[in-house]
Amino acid sequence: MNHAGPTRPGSEPMNRATVEQIVRQIVLEHFGGPPGKPELVVSISARHVHLSDQDVETLFGAGRKLTPMKDLYQEGAFAAEETVMIVGPGRRRMLPTVRILGPTRPRSQVELAFTDGISLGIDLPVRQSGKIDGTPGCVLVGPAGVLELKQGTIRAERHVHIGPQDAAYYGVKSGDRMNLRVYSACPAVFEGLLVRADKASKLEVHLDTDEANAADIDHATKVELFKP
Repeated sequence: MNHAGPTRPGSEPMNRATVEQIVRQIVLEHFGGPPGKPELVVSISARHVHLSDQDVETLFGAGRKLTPMKDLYQEGAFAAEETVMIVGPGRRRMLPTVRILGPTRPRSQVELAFTDGISLGIDLPVRQSGKIDGTPGCVLVGPAGVLELKQGTIRAERHVHIGPQDAAYYGVKSGDRMNLRVYSACPAVFEGLLVRADKASKLEVHLDTDEANAADIDHATKVELFKP
């Protein structure tokens, strides 16, 4: 099991490059399970930003493209070298050097944990990624410009990526709900994980830092994904 220490919002990082890494992937291997049981990956998704092509140029300069720094677990996804500052309402509170994830998307979006929203003074709605209509905005500051997002600041709904074979194993389809049981010193059951099924996905649960720290998932001995 690979693991790293939990991110504590508001604490001063000793190693900024490590702390600002967007997705810390934790592979919890199950032994002794039924034959063919899928390997479950639980990833902790720290605060991050998705940008459109146009907004990349606004923040980083004309003609600029995102520079991949590290591949993420899902095929084609990556953490970029580029970071931005997020500024809350009234421009009195901010989060520096928040990582951008690629590839680019049609609409820019900021994903934060609940405690990040408190720090910025933003009442974050829980939304499925991409479902940003009517959500709060924020200001992004890059080395070449400033971007005021009118909407798109959310707490991402906990979810599970799953491909056809694993979806058949669990008997679920896209849009269904599943639960995740965590065995640790702070055991917990996370209910209502949104199933996001498609042909290209690998089995992976996404939790934000608040959820992961609450269950001490870095020190979990076992995790189980199941239908309610």
